[in-house]
Amino acid sequence: MATVRAFSVLRQRMTRWPQWSCAGLAPLRVARRNVLGLSFRSGIVWRPNRCSSSTAEAATAKAEDDSFLQWFLLLIPATAFGLGTWQVQRRKWKLRLIAELESRVMAEPIPLPADPIELKHLEYRPVKVRGHFDHSKELYMMPRTMVDPAREARDAGRISSSAESGAYVVTPFHCSDLGVTILVNRGFVPKKKVNPETRQKGQILGEVDLVGIVRLTETRKPFVPENSPEQNHWHYRDLEAMAKITGAEPIFIDADFQSTTPGGPIGGQTRVTLRNEHMQYIITWYGLCAATSYLWFQKFVRRTPGV
Repeated sequence: MATVRAFSVLRQRMTRWPQWSCAGLAPLRVARRNVLGLSFRSGIVWRPNRCSSSTAEAATAKAEDDSFLQWFLLLIPATAFGLGTWQVQRRKWKLRLIAELESRVMAEPIPLPADPIELKHLEYRPVKVRGHFDHSKELYMMPRTMVDPAREARDAGRISSSAESGAYVVTPFHCSDLGVTILVNRGFVPKKKVNPETRQKGQILGEVDLVGIVRLTETRKPFVPENSPEQNHWHYRDLEAMAKITGAEPIFIDADFQSTTPGGPIGGQTRVTLRNEHMQYIITWYGLCAATSYLWFQKFVRRTPGV
């Protein structure tokens, strides 16, 4: 009887034992239902795997970041290609402009138009005039170097130049056939010959026939000093200011080389060359496009490690 009573007490205590289990022990023998009413396997308590959920979220975030970076970096070769193509078009435009200027300079001289408005469309066009100079009102554009294509070709790429510094002599010229006074760039003189007293033999007297290239007014470029009318130093062509001081019309021509006289300014000081560096820009932009396209392909298409 004692044995039966002890067994009964042990059974009652076991029925009141809490139905939970610690990690590492046997799973609980209870049946649970989730919020959807679905029954899990009897005897096993379901617990969510937090580690696998965090890993999936991190992988999704990384994939989104890689996708954004992939399309953002693609803008670099695309932009470089666009800039290279733009420079191709710019080069075509510059070549057409150079050809047009060369054709203008080589054209036959025409009489100087009496209408100043018409001159706005004739820059770099040769014109012919007849009249006489007024040497008492000379202007000096300085510092300048003489236009010499052979010397400039030799000095190309050098840090220093062998050109002598001097000035352009701008002299009022009264056109007898038109009855107006214009400004003529007679040409280059070295610095030691700027004073007209040192070149009296080159001061042309009387009426002469002259051929020159039409030039328009200039605006001051960055880093170019302001003109100094008080000192008679002109760094750029300000035709309105020049005309006001000399009493001439704001019409300006560069005398051609045939106008040169012994001891006087050397004519033909018109520069018709334009900077054409677009081919360098084309190579630069297309080269950058090719290099960045290759790196993008290795990084995002072939998935090369370390790129």
